[in-house]
Parts: sequence; structure tokens; C-alpha cells
Amino acid sequence: MVLPFEKEYRERYYKLLEEVFESNFWSDGKMTATFEEKFGEYTGLHACAVSSGGTGLLSILEYVDVRGKEVVVPANTFWATAQAVKKAGGTVVYADCNREDLCLSYDDMVSKITSDTKAVMVVHIGGHIAFEIEKIAKYCEEHKIALIEDCAHAHGARWNGKTAGSWGMAGSYSFYATKTMPLGEGGMVVSRDRELIGWMKKFRNYGKEVLPGNVVTYPMKEGFNYRISEFMAALGIVQMERLPVVLDWKRELAHKFDSIFYNRVVLPEGMQSGYYKYIVFDETLSEETGKVFNYTDFGNEIEGITMNLPNSYWVAEHHRCVPIYYGWDKAGLSAEKIGQYLKGRKI
Repeated sequence: MVLPFEKEYRERYYKLLEEVFESNFWSDGKMTATFEEKFGEYTGLHACAVSSGGTGLLSILEYVDVRGKEVVVPANTFWATAQAVKKAGGTVVYADCNREDLCLSYDDMVSKITSDTKAVMVVHIGGHIAFEIEKIAKYCEEHKIALIEDCAHAHGARWNGKTAGSWGMAGSYSFYATKTMPLGEGGMVVSRDRELIGWMKKFRNYGKEVLPGNVVTYPMKEGFNYRISEFMAALGIVQMERLPVVLDWKRELAHKFDSIFYNRVVLPEGMQSGYYKYIVFDETLSEETGKVFNYTDFGNEIEGITMNLPNSYWVAEHHRCVPIYYGWDKAGLSAEKIGQYLKGRKI
């Protein structure tokens, strides 16, 4: 897959690189702070840049302190979600998903809660918000369980104006090379809690804090190197500027696909997807971008654990992804013609 990066944005990036070189700060500088500020403005949340979406999840779990406790995680997600729990010292409890949105099932989550449950992790799959996020958030709040959002797919997703990461105590976005907002690597932790983000900025830097006069202190005894470089942050600033263009393109194509594909994920009223994926069910496609996740990606499968997860296995078998990554085209055809082509019709 070759993703476009237009000349005007390349030139904008090169100018920011000049600023990085002139500043003599290649880490922990103005670019990182600006990137965090812009992402925070976009999501309406406080933000802390980290080295990957996975390290963002790990950092949040360390803040919660899940060591020796259980964390409910959907089976239908990438292995990084469960791995973060394991590395934070928690015990993964796999739960089923819903067929409608591929995301964590409220009912199965509740059935997996015990007195040892410290956190629940919701994964917003495919670019939309989990349909049951309100119910899940309310339950977690009432039972004093930390709700963490895996927002790796959710760039641009909104529900009644709220962005991914707004329902839980914190969320983690990924900027991996295949994402809607790619930096190659990198991530962003977001939260309504300014204190949590302040802690995160120390934790990503070995627990240290730089005070006025360049005085370094270590108020935290935890932490490691989860920073991003100024070069990556500069690219993040440019990608923030072009994100509306990418989202408009994807949404326009998705709107036209909606009249072609009826067996698909149907968004609730008031929800916008960032369309990391366009997901259909039981469709025969002449061309596709594979699946979001196959059953071989499930954490319980990787661990060799047999579980009753009927919806997750059904989804793995029956869903497909129509090409919708930014810049995808089929010989200059209109979106309608592309849809017909993908369904194997003559055009």
C-alpha cells in the first residue's frame, strides 16, 4: 500500500524540520508540546505524546496499578491490548464482542466482572465508537472500575460531539504506519484528567521532571523512555493539518458505499466514523483490504485458551473490509462504479 503525502504537506514538514534543527532540541521540545496542544484541541481532551499506542495503554494501566488484578479485554482485538495488561502485571480476562459493531459486549463484560476486576478496556474497532460505550462507562463508574479506551482505530470518530477517549479515565491513540493519521510510529494518551496527563509526561521520561532553570528532579520512581522525537512530532503537526482532508475523502466515499453495501456496520444516530475500515458482512468482494482481525489474532487463541466467544468467532468468519484507505482508487472510476466493481458486477 502506497499512501499519498501531498507536495504541499511535504514542504510544510520540511519547514518544521528546519525549525527542529535550528532549535537544537531533538526531543522534549516545542514540536512535541505543539503536537500535544493541537491533538488536545481536536479531541477536546488533555494529551500526552508517547512512543506508540501500545505504550500508551501500558502507561495508563501502570497509573491504574492493575498488578495482581483482573482486566477485562475484548478477544476481538490486536494482541497489543492484552500484552499491555500482561506487562503491567495484570491478568487478562477475555470477553466477547457484539456482531453489530465488533466491539466489546456489555452483557459479556458484566458476566466477566469479579471482585478482582480493576479495569475494563474498550477497543473502538474500525474507526467508529463502540456502540455500547455509554452503558459500559456508566457501569464502570458505578462499580468503581477504571475504564480505558483503546483508540488505535478511532481518529476522527465522534458521537454527539464526543471523541474517543472521552468516556473512560483515559484513551490511547496509535499513529502506526497503517492508521488514518500515520506517523510511522507513535501514540497519544488523552484524558479529561489534567493530573493524569501530568503524571504521564513524567512517566514517559523515566519519572523525571525538568523545573525552571533546567533543574532535573525525580518525583516518580517509576517510568521508562516512552518519548517521541521532535522529528516525529513535527510530522504529527502536519498530519493534524491534513487530517480533515483525509476524513472528508473517506466519509464521502463511505456515504456512497452505504447505498451499495446493505450488509454492513450501520452507525447509530449522531455518530461519525473516521473509517479506518469500511466493514461489511457476508459480501463477496473482488478486492478487499483483508479483515480487521481474524480469529488467529485473538488473544485467547494466541495463548491456546479455548473459550465460548460466539460473536467474536462469527465476526471473524463473516466480515470483510472494502478498500477505503485514503488515496485508494480504481482507474479513476466513480465511487459508485468502484462499489459495483467490488461486488463483482460489470461496469
